[in-house]
Amino acid sequence: MSKNDKIRGCLIGGAAGDALGAPIEFMYENEIFDRFGENGITEYVFDKGSGKALITDDTQMTLFTATGLLIGDTRGKLRGIMAFPRCYVQYAYLDWLYTQENPYFENGNEGRKSWLCDVPELYHRRSPGNTCISALARQKLCDEHPEDFIAEKQNDSKGCGGVMRVAPVALLYGKTDSKALDIEGAQIAAITHSHSLGYMPAAILTHIIHSIVYRNRDIYSAVTEANEFVCKLFKDDEHVNEMSDIVNLAVELAANSKSDLDNIHKLGKGWVAEEALAIAVYCSLKYQNDFSKGIIAAVNHNGDSDSTGAITGNILGALLGYDAIDSKWKENIELHDVILEIADDLTTGCPMSEYGSYTDENWLRKYVYMKRL
Repeated sequence: MSKNDKIRGCLIGGAAGDALGAPIEFMYENEIFDRFGENGITEYVFDKGSGKALITDDTQMTLFTATGLLIGDTRGKLRGIMAFPRCYVQYAYLDWLYTQENPYFENGNEGRKSWLCDVPELYHRRSPGNTCISALARQKLCDEHPEDFIAEKQNDSKGCGGVMRVAPVALLYGKTDSKALDIEGAQIAAITHSHSLGYMPAAILTHIIHSIVYRNRDIYSAVTEANEFVCKLFKDDEHVNEMSDIVNLAVELAANSKSDLDNIHKLGKGWVAEEALAIAVYCSLKYQNDFSKGIIAAVNHNGDSDSTGAITGNILGALLGYDAIDSKWKENIELHDVILEIADDLTTGCPMSEYGSYTDENWLRKYVYMKRL
């Protein structure tokens, strides 16, 4: 399986889990099963206006994470110097905030830091997390921004809005050592979620996906190694044992024969980051050879269905690859082509260098001039 197939699978898989879970995000289990039947929701609910399965803020912010990383990568390759990736991602998140606060105007993105501001479909509020909105709204007013978001806490939130968007961190940096990569995943989550249980799960997810994509780890090895490594990385944190315990519980539950709903109830509802990660780990381990069953299990519960679906889709998509994902999850999903375009850009990284003669006008347009067309 090619690296590109895994990266495409990761991003499209996340979007699929997100779109499947979106219609039931705020529904109780009895409502879900009354409406969709004993197996819950198993197919997309299509928007009547567009005919598409709609993504939510989870996929929106994942795409902005990716463009922020690619802008930083481009600056580093062309200038020979760059700040931490998190710095570029924060500016990209401020662009996402712009799309949530303003209507779309053609050619109205002057001063923006992401070409995604030229994509009209992104100018929709899809139940964005209050913590993301409030943290970024405060940062928008600041003249200076921190380089260490863990040290300079923005709040005390451990909601899942940090972990659900960090998959691209694992996809761009194939040769980065695990410590630096995991810390970057945590830092990017900490831009908006400063409780350690808000950002440590992001480090674990980064490690899992990177191990699958670049080191060909099986899912069990990737999960257990990530949990052990990140817990050592944050060994002095007062909540690290809580993080480790719930991931270990997810691994243990995935090996039993009880119903998914019974097992997921033991992990929580997914509104907070460590629970969302644990549910995704459980579903990914239980259904490591079946993308459809994995995301269906991940969304049909009493909690944050789109986020648990998105994280599960990221993991299983990376594990199984884009080509192995059933076509029903790829057809008629909102922004399918944009997602693949960004996946392909993450696969190559910036193709130019400050010392080379090759010029890629399309790349310059997107990641230097911040224009879609």
